[in-house]
Amino acid sequence: MKKIIHVVGARPNFMKAAPVWKAIEDLQLFEQILVHTGQHYDKAMSDIFFKELNLPKPNYNLNIGSQTHAHQTAAIMIGLEDLLLNVSPNLVIVYGDVNSTVAAALVCSKIYIPFAHVEAGLRSFDRRMPEEINRLVTDQLADLLFTPSQDADQNLLKEGINDRKIHFVGNVMIDTLKKLLAKANPPEKYAELNNYILVTLHRPSNVDDVTNLNSIFDSLIEVSKTFPVIFPIHPRTKNVLKKIDIDLNNTGNLHLTDPIGYLEFLGLMQNAKAVITDSGGIQEETTWLGIPCLTVRENTERPVTVTMGTNQLIGLDYHKIPQSIHNIELDKEYDIPPLWDGSSARRIAGIIKDYLAV
Repeated sequence: MKKIIHVVGARPNFMKAAPVWKAIEDLQLFEQILVHTGQHYDKAMSDIFFKELNLPKPNYNLNIGSQTHAHQTAAIMIGLEDLLLNVSPNLVIVYGDVNSTVAAALVCSKIYIPFAHVEAGLRSFDRRMPEEINRLVTDQLADLLFTPSQDADQNLLKEGINDRKIHFVGNVMIDTLKKLLAKANPPEKYAELNNYILVTLHRPSNVDDVTNLNSIFDSLIEVSKTFPVIFPIHPRTKNVLKKIDIDLNNTGNLHLTDPIGYLEFLGLMQNAKAVITDSGGIQEETTWLGIPCLTVRENTERPVTVTMGTNQLIGLDYHKIPQSIHNIELDKEYDIPPLWDGSSARRIAGIIKDYLAV
């Protein structure tokens, strides 16, 4: 039986891998092996997703943890090379744009193991973003490129990728969203809250700089004078907040909470008036849900969420946040991009079956 290895390392990878794992499992043709690099090492933000997404316990965990980009990528490469040489898979599947993704791409290409990239072709055209470098390198090396949107196909073709490698399959994040939506419930303490704004920020440019984070909080406190604001904060962000002159135990209508599981977060998101984020995945999920989304970034690698969906880029002018919330058009009709239908993983499994000639 041919072997397929899935390499995951961070929260978004788990949500993309879960439906692909299940679709391949349903074929009953392959042995599947799950490798967790340990890039996302916080137990509260890692283990819970395996449970909620019904992913099996990883067969291998490299336990890499948090390091600089170079050290983390190098450590993943060393661990993966030994593992792949020992296991000898017929195909490796990588997801998204994190350091685990590009590390696996480099290792596979050096030891001649074919690999597939799920969520290929996305581009922000901003090489200051480490993720953009990861995307560019991974796509140049991949043997199969599974794209979530048609603009991604065009990006790959412009970069000289052979069109036979490119497969427009739709968005696997929506597979997971559709499957779990009925199980999603907000945390009990927020169950009765209405007309609230949900916030999720994690990019270093927004939350690692004390000045920027202070400006963000000024704007969120202004918003909270009109609407309740719920902000699950990353442990790293919490540490930066300690340097700001804010009483975290007395923020009024701005509700700060520890990181929460995907199902609870999804429960909050589907009932929010709007979402403020810098996350790529949440731009996609809010588009499918029809929830207005304000993205605190200067660009996005998911432009279809702006041209067709609910997403607005507001840049890094944090003072625009309150007015942008005020200007939201609640009755506006939005479109869902093509093939964001919950069947992307099945399409991927079928292509892999043909590729491996089973």
